[in-house]
Amino acid sequence: MKTIAINRCGSRSRREIGKYKVSVGETCFHCGLCVEICPDGVFERPDGFNCLSPPRSARCLGPDCRKGPYHCAAKCPVGSINIEIDPQWKNLGDFRWTPDLIITTWRQAETGLIPQDHLEYKVGASGGGFDSFDFVIDPAAADSLAAADTINLSISLNHRSEGSRIEIPVPWYGAGMSFGSVSLPTMLARAMAAGAWDTFTSTGEGGYPDELIPYRDCIITQIATGLFGVDEASIRRTRIIEFKYAQGAKPGLGGHLLGDKNTPSVAKMRETIPWNALFSPFPFHSVYSVEDHKKHIDWVKQINPEALISVKVSTPSDVDMVAVGSYYAGANIIHLDGGYGGTGAAPEIAKKNIAMPIEYAITKVHKFLVEEGVRDELVLMASGGIRTAYDIAKSIALGADGVIVGTSELVALGCVRCGNCESGRGCPRGIATTDPELETQIDPEWGAQRLVNLYAAWEKQLKSLLGRLGLRDIKELRGRTDLLRRADES
Repeated sequence: MKTIAINRCGSRSRREIGKYKVSVGETCFHCGLCVEICPDGVFERPDGFNCLSPPRSARCLGPDCRKGPYHCAAKCPVGSINIEIDPQWKNLGDFRWTPDLIITTWRQAETGLIPQDHLEYKVGASGGGFDSFDFVIDPAAADSLAAADTINLSISLNHRSEGSRIEIPVPWYGAGMSFGSVSLPTMLARAMAAGAWDTFTSTGEGGYPDELIPYRDCIITQIATGLFGVDEASIRRTRIIEFKYAQGAKPGLGGHLLGDKNTPSVAKMRETIPWNALFSPFPFHSVYSVEDHKKHIDWVKQINPEALISVKVSTPSDVDMVAVGSYYAGANIIHLDGGYGGTGAAPEIAKKNIAMPIEYAITKVHKFLVEEGVRDELVLMASGGIRTAYDIAKSIALGADGVIVGTSELVALGCVRCGNCESGRGCPRGIATTDPELETQIDPEWGAQRLVNLYAAWEKQLKSLLGRLGLRDIKELRGRTDLLRRADES
């Protein structure tokens, strides 16, 4: 594995959002005591100036200040410092992506470190899914990274006797996000980060922009039902080809790109007419059986015999049978996509009411493949609501080999979960947009560093967790449901 450069990479926003808002009143006479005593750099006095800079509230730890509760406010000689909950923090996110999860993801993307303050970075507040269970850890187990170098997080993406040998150093890679759903700078940032970590990211169903070609070794070519931008060149240049039969956030509905986001550059890539809404049908109308499925795989194998084949499916009640069918059709990877993924473009009624939650689907498929005697020949990857390093570990403990991440990468790039991905010009932060003006907000180099840092923080957490569980290899965690317990159990 190559050396990963972890460099501090701050927010591009003028005002970072934290849990606390720090304000200084008019009685302040700029004595500078707060600059001296604040352990986290909330207060600064620029060189050559006698006055303080505006407080950097996002750095404030509030009651967790290591010098004591609201140390600066208590010590200010004129009582000018006020600390309160930031109203913007209160309005962030939802029960799955809580304000704490969003802010700690930003911090990990900035520093590459495990969060050390009062904010919750492991679970959300949904009360269900991954939030409803935790690991059984001996309280006496050392929470230390001292033995981190002895812990292996790598996984193989091919367990079959034929095909290329591909191993990635961490148990995750990037989900499909198409040119049209997200901006080109976002795609480039993801590709650059995947290359730095020797893992992968997927094109999604919008085609393979030429700008991604320099990162071809870490790009997965996706073929979806609309066949947008699919050509032999992009199939030949990839090491993994993914057939997207269904998306967990909207199973049975197909894809939908509104006309406002179908700009001339998007239309050219997708070989269609600008400013018209685009639909990906459900399903592939050439595939209605395992035999049809095998013909699909044989087709791309004729073009690129060395490529591994991934099959992305949603999680209907018979998803275990679908997985076995994909195995017999010749797939190397079965990609289970649960309902909690997707951008704000996915309809809430579909995300919450159709298909099976990913945590049930993983176990169901894993057990069925074991019973069929083919579990060790098929790589099982899970996606759809993977937010944290602990979600990654829980997915593997339930039976997956690894996970595929999407939304958490966008949060690292500054997403605030506003849900405006498909409206008008798209994301006002330049992430899920195709507007030429808005997308300039994302510098690919900056975005890549943020993702590299996030991955580094996750790596540290996974190694720490495995060490406390007494494991030395992530593969030892697969299927270890005995290491899980309900979160409300003592």
